[in-house]
Amino acid sequence: MSFSMRQGGLGKDRTMKISTKGRYALRVMLDLAIYDTGEFIPLKAIAERQGITVKYLEQIVPLLNKAGYLKSSRGNNGGYRLAKDPKEYTAGDILRITEGSIAPVACLEDEPNQCERKEFCMTLPFWQGLYNVINDYVDSVTLEDLVEESKRFTEGDYCI
Repeated sequence: MSFSMRQGGLGKDRTMKISTKGRYALRVMLDLAIYDTGEFIPLKAIAERQGITVKYLEQIVPLLNKAGYLKSSRGNNGGYRLAKDPKEYTAGDILRITEGSIAPVACLEDEPNQCERKEFCMTLPFWQGLYNVINDYVDSVTLEDLVEESKRFTEGDYCI
């Protein structure tokens, strides 16, 4: 999880946020899952569908590729495709590749906890609980789940 660097690490609205890189990585992986035909998909096609510049995607795709999440091919029919079935990826996996730790506070980023206050911090149990909830949730949602949700959304069955 990244923080806006204004005002001591928190943005004007004082919230923690997943960075654009993390959000776009999830969109790229979802796009590759939805449009999977077994062929490699050019980055330009993903960029056009997702409204993201190719230049920005060129910063994200290598992270996913290096992690073994994508297969790539160069040349005229080149591009990217998922290395595994969508049910084998979780949103948490994808976010950790681009965000690093998704801990809500810095003291939970290291294992074991290196914080000098850990022995007497009265709020540490709260932060650990929040971190557990975050991990449980992002690790419970697979790319396949997101594909199914997107189908409901695009079929008009989606309600707000």
